[in-house]
Amino acid sequence: MKTIFITGASTGLGKTTAKLFASNGWKVIATMRKPENETELNLINNITLLPLDVTNVEQIKSTTQKAIALGNIDVVFNNAGYGLMGPLESTTDDQLVREINTNLLGVIRVTQAFIPHFREKQNGLFISTTSIGGLITFPFSSVYHATKWAIEGWSESMSYELKRIGVVIKTVSPGGIKTDFLSRSADMSSHPAYEKWMKQLFDNINEDHFTPAEKIADVVYEAATDGKDQLRYVAGEDAKALYEKRLQVGVEAFRKDFDQHFFGN
Repeated sequence: MKTIFITGASTGLGKTTAKLFASNGWKVIATMRKPENETELNLINNITLLPLDVTNVEQIKSTTQKAIALGNIDVVFNNAGYGLMGPLESTTDDQLVREINTNLLGVIRVTQAFIPHFREKQNGLFISTTSIGGLITFPFSSVYHATKWAIEGWSESMSYELKRIGVVIKTVSPGGIKTDFLSRSADMSSHPAYEKWMKQLFDNINEDHFTPAEKIADVVYEAATDGKDQLRYVAGEDAKALYEKRLQVGVEAFRKDFDQHFFGN
């Protein structure tokens, strides 16, 4: 029986992925900041809950050790993260630091903690949830995109490094997911000078086109089990369409068209 270690498993894609892997006979180590509050995953026999705040360096180390003590880990799914939206001008330094610590440094540090385990057995797979926002950008999400583009570039570089020791790294880049991401997992900054454009942005986001979390979890499962030497998995029809268009028309034409789409002339 294989084992997957998941960060950010209390809600959304993380929880859905934990359930999917468990239903397919995997052992799942589902981590979250407050496992004592979990009421679903704790009832599934082959799921173990462990505490993990990915911004806590010491807890990353201790939770990694606890997980490895339970047995061999086959896959680490770096999923913990959240969105930061709003004008950079009104974004506080605390918001900047928290976003980078969670979305970027959290992924890097969790990965670093598991590398010795994978290196010793010359086998293992890291999967990180990036976002279509790691391949294209939306307005008023600059710091979020900074973290997601960073994870994409970091993962590509790491793919060469980890290959030398028999380890694989992949990214899953979803578009919009039908969860409570915007209300629960998004931090917002605001400034009166940008309010009308923020409103235009949200008026042009159609959540009806978002993809159910179960379909994104299926892509995570595919990445974990297909055995392919493939770095990126774009997930969701909206994400695939946007990324394909960017590749077809080129960066500058895509950027101008996107600006027109959200804000008109």
